Amino acid sequence: MRIFQVTLMTLALLAGLPVAQAQNAFGGGEAHIAAQLVAESDAPRAGEGTMIAFAMAPQAGWHGYWENPGDAGLGMTVDWTLPKGVSVGPLRYPVPETLLISGLMNHVYEGPYAVLASLKVAGDIAPGTRLPVRAKAQWLACTDKVCVPESGELAIDLVAGDGMVAAATRARFDGWRTHLPRPLGSEASYEVKDGRLRLSVPFPASAQASDIHLFPLAEGLVTYAAPQTVTREGDRLLIETAAAEGGKRGAVQAVLRTGDHVGFLLTAKPGEVAAASGGGAPWRAILAALGGALLGGLLLNIMPCVFPILGLKAMKLAKAGGDERIVRREALAYTLGVIATCLLLGSALLGLRAAGSAVGWAFQLQDPRIILALLLLVTAIAFNLAGLFELRAYGGGEGLAGKGGVAGSFWTGALVAFVATPCTGPFMAAAMGAALLLPLAAALAVFAGLGLGLALPFLLLAYIPALRRRLPKPGGWMGRFQKILALPMFLTALGLAWLLGQQRGVPGMTIGLGAALLLALLLWWLGGRQRIGKGGGVIVAIAALAVLAGAAYALPTSAPAASADSATSVHFDVAKLAELRAANKPVFLYFTADWCLTCKANEAAAIDRAETRAAFDKAGVTVMVGDWTNADPAITRFLESQGRSGVPLYLFYAPGKEAQTLPQLLTPATLTGLLR
Repeated sequence: MRIFQVTLMTLALLAGLPVAQAQNAFGGGEAHIAAQLVAESDAPRAGEGTMIAFAMAPQAGWHGYWENPGDAGLGMTVDWTLPKGVSVGPLRYPVPETLLISGLMNHVYEGPYAVLASLKVAGDIAPGTRLPVRAKAQWLACTDKVCVPESGELAIDLVAGDGMVAAATRARFDGWRTHLPRPLGSEASYEVKDGRLRLSVPFPASAQASDIHLFPLAEGLVTYAAPQTVTREGDRLLIETAAAEGGKRGAVQAVLRTGDHVGFLLTAKPGEVAAASGGGAPWRAILAALGGALLGGLLLNIMPCVFPILGLKAMKLAKAGGDERIVRREALAYTLGVIATCLLLGSALLGLRAAGSAVGWAFQLQDPRIILALLLLVTAIAFNLAGLFELRAYGGGEGLAGKGGVAGSFWTGALVAFVATPCTGPFMAAAMGAALLLPLAAALAVFAGLGLGLALPFLLLAYIPALRRRLPKPGGWMGRFQKILALPMFLTALGLAWLLGQQRGVPGMTIGLGAALLLALLLWWLGGRQRIGKGGGVIVAIAALAVLAGAAYALPTSAPAASADSATSVHFDVAKLAELRAANKPVFLYFTADWCLTCKANEAAAIDRAETRAAFDKAGVTVMVGDWTNADPAITRFLESQGRSGVPLYLFYAPGKEAQTLPQLLTPATLTGLLR
């Protein structure tokens, strides 16, 4: 394969075939990788410049190559023709992918990608000066069977101006920038011994890293196709692989991939590197994450959206009496529903992140359509508990003895797990953050542990008769208690309506409340028919789905415009944070979401207290707030940089010092004590 590729490229390039816009090496025809030269600003400012990019779009089944193509291939080469006073920096490639073909490792791009470069304009260029930029580029397009050299004479005409950038263009280039490797900052070290390379990379234990692979920038360091073993030990990554035979030594540079098209540019120098200490540390991390998930799931049972349903389950156990078979069957069905839903949500989260989406735990509550559906569902449950109509999956004990009772328990568990996910309490953040760093099987085990913790109280009641005997005897109190349980469900529905308003403004909240009112009227009609012995459940179900579909369609498509900074806080912005730190001003930065109960409790109990505000004002502390209610990739990336997958997160930047991570449960004394 390598001989074939090199021979084909050499013959084609020596032939000196004429080139046109993105053509193949045989003097015509459509290019298999289309290329376009674009600029971030069509009017770069003199003395500054702009970013330019080769936007590459491979056809299905074709791929292009990184600057170090691996065992086979060829990176892009460019000959520039530039006007006086204009210069272009080196090409900057995005983090590549690996492709193993016939035992040869290729460093490639199998989808659209962009190679960037910085264009500089001299300070003495007068505004209005035309700046024609011409580039003769050559690249290699390959499938798993054939390679074709391609080339193009690409052009773009700029005019010296004010450096303005269109919003759409800025977003396009920002997307490309996120795929460029970021300088690691800390120096790595490597050692070659007995034909093996061992590389130690300083990397915080709390930082996210997955699908790790080392891409050397130059040949002579590693055998590209050899497997790479990665071990996380505290604040370092240890990578071991086969060293290249007779390779050069000294300072080397490489790109370390730590996610899908995400990575770091590192410099490594020769030095002694200790071997991995064994598998104990990963197992300890897995066990710690699993324990945190179990405890976090257990605490979720006291949340207002979970406790009423758990109370209903306890009443059903009281009605079931001493029939152990029925009780345990119900408990297992409920547990299965909880764990299955946690696994599905966890798998969806991992899948979305693997696909490049910047999402975190409870991501489903960032979609207003999900909020709307939950609002209608919780409204129906609340009216059922209040006695407006009958729903066997939640009310009545007679369904417990049959097949319907098992199905009802399963779907009850599924509902509980789905609505409980935003309640990431004090043990949950570290566990969820660790789950995103662990291997797939271990990560899914953590999500299953969360479900087990959530279902644990019901399991204990079912399998320990002594606990169940302590439950009150069945009687008239059960009907009254069921109606009392409707109150927190109505409060939950009210909270969901408020959350919908936060995400889609007053129009969104109005649509949600209107849909809930229509549903209530449907359920009132159903309850009246049930009291005279008639049906109508199917009609109501179809009508409810129609109400949901219509309301979801009518929801505004965008979030309300963010309000200006208040008198007490400013919105999260990375540049603003850097500006405040450069000015040596203290900053209290916290990330919250309207669906995070722990966040709201901390705000009410500690952050929004008069004594806290007074202390912060006296010390000149800037309070910066990152609101994650709606999906925000900038906030997600920042959270990941701190080793977190969700909120809350509280950081304090003292003047001239690095961030101090605060506990997830705050008190006024915790915050005021930072200023001493």
